Amino acid sequence: MALRIAVVADPVSRFLPDKDTTFVLMLEAQRRGHQVFAIEHRDLSCRGDEVRALARRVEMRRPSVAGEAHYAFHESAIASLTSFDAVLMRSDPPVDDDYLYATHFLSLVEAQGVFVMNRPAALRDANEKLYALNFPELIPRTLVTRDITLLKDFLAELGGEMIVKPPHGWGGLSIFHVHAQDRNLNAILEMMTDNGRKLVMAQEYVKAVRETGDERVILVDGEPLGAIARIPREDEHRSNLHVGGTAKKVVLGARERRICERVGPRVRADGLWLVGLDVIGDYLTEVNVTSPTGIQEIDRIDGVTIEAHVIDLVERKVAERKR
Repeated sequence: MALRIAVVADPVSRFLPDKDTTFVLMLEAQRRGHQVFAIEHRDLSCRGDEVRALARRVEMRRPSVAGEAHYAFHESAIASLTSFDAVLMRSDPPVDDDYLYATHFLSLVEAQGVFVMNRPAALRDANEKLYALNFPELIPRTLVTRDITLLKDFLAELGGEMIVKPPHGWGGLSIFHVHAQDRNLNAILEMMTDNGRKLVMAQEYVKAVRETGDERVILVDGEPLGAIARIPREDEHRSNLHVGGTAKKVVLGARERRICERVGPRVRADGLWLVGLDVIGDYLTEVNVTSPTGIQEIDRIDGVTIEAHVIDLVERKVAERKR
C-alpha cells in the first residue's frame, strides 16, 4: 500500500543530494511509490490537539548535470498531520525551543496513531552528548560541570590533555582540544562555561582518533548496519566531514559490536529507531538521534543501501499500527 509520509526537516532546497541522509530516505520512499511531503518544523501549529502544517508534496531526484535541481514541488496545502501514515522528524540541530515545541506537537500526533520516527519524547530526553552517560562503562573518562576549578582538576587527572564541548553542540561546533600548558586555557574554559554559568562536557582525549578516526556506526532498530571512519585533517582535531575529515571504510568488528550490543536494546526500547553512534578507539563518545547522517557515505563505500532498511522499518511500524 502506498503511504503518505511527511518529512519534517530543514528546507529541501538546502539538501546536499550527494551527502544528506534525509535526501536518500525520501528518495527511497518515493521509489517504492509512497507520497512524500516536506514540512518545516517552524510551520507546525496546534489548535486543541490537532497539529497542522503547510505540507508540500515533493519529488526528489539526483541531478544528472551540474546546476540541475534535486527536487520539484507539486501540490501544497495546510494539512493535519494525522492525515499522514508516518512522520519522519529529521530537522537538524540546534535543539532549541522551537525544536522542542515541535517534538511536543509530534507527541500529540503519535498519540493519535501516526508512526513518528524518532519518537518525539525520546528526542527530548536524549541529548546527543549526555545520552552516552547511560553507558558509563563504554565512554572515556568524562566530567560534566560548569565549575572551572573542577575542569582544571580533571585536566590534571587526565595528564594535561582533554576535549571540551558544549552539551548542546553539533557538527563539531565549539569542540576544543585543550592542554594544561596552553596559555589560552583559562580563556577557553571561561568562554565555554560563560564564566561558570553554562555546563560543558569534558572528556579524556582518545589519541586513536588520529589513526583510526572517529567512527560513525548506523543503527536501525538497534542493529548495526554499517560504519565509516572519519579521519581528521593534519591541521584539525575534529573529524567531521564538513570540516575536512576524510571518509574511510570500516568493517564492523568485535569492538564496535560490543558497544552496539550494549546500546542497541536501550535505543530500541526508547523509540530511537535511527541512530548514529560515534566511536573513537574503544570508546563510545556520542549518540546522535536528531538527524544522524553518514548513510550515503557508507552506501558508496560498502555498496549497500541502508536507507532501504529504514523505509522497511517505517512500513513495518505503520502496518503494526493499522492492525
